[in-house]
Amino acid sequence: MISNSEIHIAVIGLGYVGLPLAVEFSKKYSVVGFDINSGRVAELEKGHDSTLEVSDTELSDLKHLTFSCNKQDLAECNVYIVTVPTPIDESNAPDLTPLRKASELLGEYVKKGDVVIYESTVYPGATEEVCLPIIEKVSGLKFNKDFFAGYSPERINPGDKVNTLTKIMKITSGSTPEIGEFVDSLYSSIITAGTHLASSLKVAEAAKVIENTQRDLNIAIINEFAKIFNRLGIDTEEVLNAAGTKWNFLKFKPGLVGGHCISVDPYYLTHKAQEVGYRPEVILAGRRINDGMGEYVATQLVKKLASRKIHIDEAKVLILGFTFKGDCPDVRNTKIIDIVKELQDFNMSVDVYDGWANPDEVKHEYGVQLISTLEKGKYDGVVLAVDHSELKEMGEANLRALGKENHVLYDVKHVLKPNEADIRL
Repeated sequence: MISNSEIHIAVIGLGYVGLPLAVEFSKKYSVVGFDINSGRVAELEKGHDSTLEVSDTELSDLKHLTFSCNKQDLAECNVYIVTVPTPIDESNAPDLTPLRKASELLGEYVKKGDVVIYESTVYPGATEEVCLPIIEKVSGLKFNKDFFAGYSPERINPGDKVNTLTKIMKITSGSTPEIGEFVDSLYSSIITAGTHLASSLKVAEAAKVIENTQRDLNIAIINEFAKIFNRLGIDTEEVLNAAGTKWNFLKFKPGLVGGHCISVDPYYLTHKAQEVGYRPEVILAGRRINDGMGEYVATQLVKKLASRKIHIDEAKVLILGFTFKGDCPDVRNTKIIDIVKELQDFNMSVDVYDGWANPDEVKHEYGVQLISTLEKGKYDGVVLAVDHSELKEMGEANLRALGKENHVLYDVKHVLKPNEADIRL
């Protein structure tokens, strides 16, 4: 068993999950932060994090953390923590390519007695069925004899400066009882909110994947409520506020479900369920509802424009916000793109403004050129799509000033009062 004085950690992947983890562990241990993206490593070495999860001040004061894209720097480590992305492909099937490549990489450096801990969200069983056999094959070592494994699912909430890494209880697990205690002790040394040691890797994997699946379903039912109430001419937020006076009513809001977790993780669970002969119904129904909300928003706007006698063909629409959530630069799997594409299908001219998003990333990933300035009196439709602080602070008057004399203001995020917007989700 590795003693505390001998622990030398490598964090594989320096994104929204890996960087904060590497930073916290480096306050107690020697840490190598590894990423195959040399540009990302160079940025961090210069003291800046473009994800804004770690401040420049904090990055400048780290004595036991080194950043590297040179895989040979992993050779001296004995605890490897994998925090690479686990996306889905175009058919909504799990894409384990990053995990497989990370496992192949570790296979070159894992030694006898080393521990590999996975944090990436997967379906139950993936760590033992997919990842560890790769390490065995490349390294020539035997799992649970020569090297060991843990699983501690990430619980990072991008952009959240209150519920940060150390303040969120962490699930831990190990491939043997002894390794479970080691992994739990390791995370307990930095997580002030405490840890929960699961009985197995599979239990920890399953716990993670249902966290976001449950949230996805809760939002889906609220989105369905919103569709019904819109047809009935009832304001959804007023209904939710009234229902919320009951102590056990869950206070979710309607909205677009994007990002790297809630809109992705359910597909990992449904994939595994179908693999073992069970076809999930409720989970997939919720996914269909939430995946269709971008198209729904666009259709609602088109209907409202038509009711105002605004010519749909070549109408000019401004969408405020492109990231998947407010006050966060993360554009991964944003559903705003669905609104953009749907409106463009109606032959509308669509401008997108977002001061938080990286214009180069948006252009590269989505083919959308963000505008950098807002022009008054230009648009037939103004869509408040993301609740960034700067957009919320604009207020009704400034938002309407962007529109022509006859325009539609659509408040997707319920930022304005019910009577201030022409249409709300």
